[in-house]
Amino acid sequence: MTARFTGKTALVTGAGSGIGRAVALAFASEGAAVAAAGRTASSLDETVALIEKAGGTGLAMAADVTSSADVKALVQRTAEHFGSLDIAVNNAGVVRGGAPVADLPEEDWHTLLQTNLTGVLLCLQAEVARMRGQSTGGAIVNVASNLGAHMRVPGLAGYITTKAAVSALSRAAALDHIGDGIRINAVSPGPTDTPMSLRPGETDADRADRMKGAVPLGRVSSTAEIAAAVLYLASPDAASVVGADLVVDSGATA
Repeated sequence: MTARFTGKTALVTGAGSGIGRAVALAFASEGAAVAAAGRTASSLDETVALIEKAGGTGLAMAADVTSSADVKALVQRTAEHFGSLDIAVNNAGVVRGGAPVADLPEEDWHTLLQTNLTGVLLCLQAEVARMRGQSTGGAIVNVASNLGAHMRVPGLAGYITTKAAVSALSRAAALDHIGDGIRINAVSPGPTDTPMSLRPGETDADRADRMKGAVPLGRVSSTAEIAAAVLYLASPDAASVVGADLVVDSGATA
């Protein structure tokens, strides 16, 4: 355990698995009390159990980021339970795709917009509303993607569009609210060691072989590496970093 975030409260959405879980565990390992949020209560309970097993403090809260009522309640309960909301990581997201733009199902388009973009907006609004009333302000990190503002691939237009918008929204919000004492930045992961980076029917070993020639580093990023980038942006070490979009993608967009 280190003390970089001792006395701080961090809210992480999409904390039931993958990058979100890694971020929640990383904050807890560095002293933060962590509110782990997501749609599935059982996976959130597992995240909090891992936090507590390692000696940290966590709280699991089921919430749907596409619901403004859920998000407001999530922020309020976090602040009431721990006494403050110092850090927020808006990580919840979904992937839909596999078809060209002309064949993209309208339902998939709306799902992507609602979760990946509107969900981030609603979280930002509720988090800023809480943080701007604190003398200490706060730090917010939105999880975008290297697919979007940084590169494009065929068949994922809806996902790419929403993640590019998250990058732009993060920068705009950073300018709007730095005067409130709130630093807002984004992290854009590339291929990461989660099921999301596996192609249909692909094993971890298959992906490892594919990555050797697909990205300059020759491998996917670990979830811990993405979490380290998030923690940096949320920490005092990044006190003058405002409106950045930090790409962590094994050199894919270098």
